[in-house]
Amino acid sequence: MRTKIILLFPLILILISDVNGQRRKPRPTVVRPKKPTPPAPEPVEPTELPPPLPPGPPSVFPDCPRECFCPPDFPSTIYCDSRNLRKVPILPYRARYVYLQNNFIDDLQEESFKNATEIQWINLDNNRIKKVEKKILEKMNNLTYLYLENNQLKEMPPYLPSRLEQLRLSRNQISKIPSGVFSKMDNLILLDLHHNKLSDGGFSKNTFKGLKNLIQLNLAHNILRKMPPTVPESVNQLFLDRNNIEDIPADYFKELPNLAFLRLNYNQISDKGLPKNLFNVSSLLVLQLAHNKLTGVPPISRKLEHLYLNDNIIEKINGTEICPTPVAPFDFSSTDLSIVPRLRYLRLDGNQLKPPIPLDIIMCFRLLQSVVI
Repeated sequence: MRTKIILLFPLILILISDVNGQRRKPRPTVVRPKKPTPPAPEPVEPTELPPPLPPGPPSVFPDCPRECFCPPDFPSTIYCDSRNLRKVPILPYRARYVYLQNNFIDDLQEESFKNATEIQWINLDNNRIKKVEKKILEKMNNLTYLYLENNQLKEMPPYLPSRLEQLRLSRNQISKIPSGVFSKMDNLILLDLHHNKLSDGGFSKNTFKGLKNLIQLNLAHNILRKMPPTVPESVNQLFLDRNNIEDIPADYFKELPNLAFLRLNYNQISDKGLPKNLFNVSSLLVLQLAHNKLTGVPPISRKLEHLYLNDNIIEKINGTEICPTPVAPFDFSSTDLSIVPRLRYLRLDGNQLKPPIPLDIIMCFRLLQSVVI
């Protein structure tokens, strides 16, 4: 028995040591994956603007900017429009017609135009241009058409070339026109400033001085309360829609002997603001007075052909009173247009009138082709 105990004792010690060894065995280390490092933030520009388009195929002209297209058949024309450009590329000397509209250009750099001094036509519509430096325009002595619509201009571009014929600056933020800015622009025939921030204080007596051949003046969609002063007598088309004009001076149109098309829609004009016979101007062919506060039809010239009076507050209309020629002595067989009023289109809808058309209107305006009531 004693011998068995002696033999079992070493075995017990071995078992105990194995158990203790298993308890002291270290646990396996768990390797956890590291969090990925966040990527560096992207530059501001790619998140705000789409990336520029990649360069097109090589041009037959070595000096053609890679961002643009130079048609082989028109070597003087450079197409850089709708390419997500941030700046104007360096233009070649041969450039005469340059298209840069529908981009994201916010600054015109002198470097871009240092060679292109013979440009005649440049379109920069729908960009983000805030200012045009004098040094850029003063070298373009042959510039005839300048398009800068839908930008962020706050002032008129300085040093406008004297050969300019069309200046389109609509949909900007221009609030003032410096005196004498057009003093040497005898060739300008179209000036478009609609949809800006021009007020009565933005004009002076000399604002339009020098525009001897101006045909169209567009000042619609501004904040004018009065008619613009000293409009050139050469003006044939005057657009003043969507302002806050309330009245017109009695002799205003006597200074405009060539005026044929006048638009005054969407203003605040009432009967009190219209002196008698204001629109009895022999040159006037189209008169638009829609969306105002008129309660009656103003006297018109016998040569007027289109009259828009819709959306006023007119309650009644008397053909005998508004007829520019007495109705009684009419000879209906006469073909003398110097006697018969020439009104062909009359719009009166949106008022407080009801059909039918008064007979005296038909008797007066025998050339009427359409009446909307």
